Amino acid sequence: MIVGIKGKLIEKREFTLVIDVSGFNYEVMVPLSVMQRIDQNVDHEKNINLVTYHYFQIEPSRGFPVLVGFLNEVERDFFLQFITVSGIGPRAAVRALNKPISEITRAIDQSDLNFLKTLPGIGTQRAKEIIAKLQGKLGRFGLIQDQPLASYPQITVDWQEEALTVLLQLQYKKQEALDMIQKALERSNSIHTTEELLNEIYKQKVIKR
Repeated sequence: MIVGIKGKLIEKREFTLVIDVSGFNYEVMVPLSVMQRIDQNVDHEKNINLVTYHYFQIEPSRGFPVLVGFLNEVERDFFLQFITVSGIGPRAAVRALNKPISEITRAIDQSDLNFLKTLPGIGTQRAKEIIAKLQGKLGRFGLIQDQPLASYPQITVDWQEEALTVLLQLQYKKQEALDMIQKALERSNSIHTTEELLNEIYKQKVIKR
């Protein structure tokens, strides 16, 4: 399983990047929501580092490996949740995710069918299935800010520390993240997991909007 790729960006296409890794050229599929921020994450030598989802595409007359690239693990985790919806495979998901993940999360959370139907390949029935499958499960993805995301070590001493790590990955300042965690814990004494904590933080941000 290939979980990441680092190399020189040599070509950008509509939905794919071509990356040179020690003389081997790899084609990596990338959602538009990620593609729009690729240039901001390439260094002065055109090198880029992507987290990847690796799968094997099987067609009637052939089979071949496919890489889908993301700027961080949080984006990849959202993609993995998205393709659990019946009828949405990896290729369809790459084309559908043409808007910021935070906006798509909000639409799912608020049952916004009209917004979801603007995603390529998503009609009314599929939008309903997305909401039925994912609503209430995507809190941390709604916390993504629309700017390059930094990489931080994954610290999992306990679930509060893990939540702090996720918030730092989403580019929140450490003190701001600590304040959000503290306030969430003060609001609810039934939080016992990272996911519950991040969902509570997300719900409060939505209320404030």
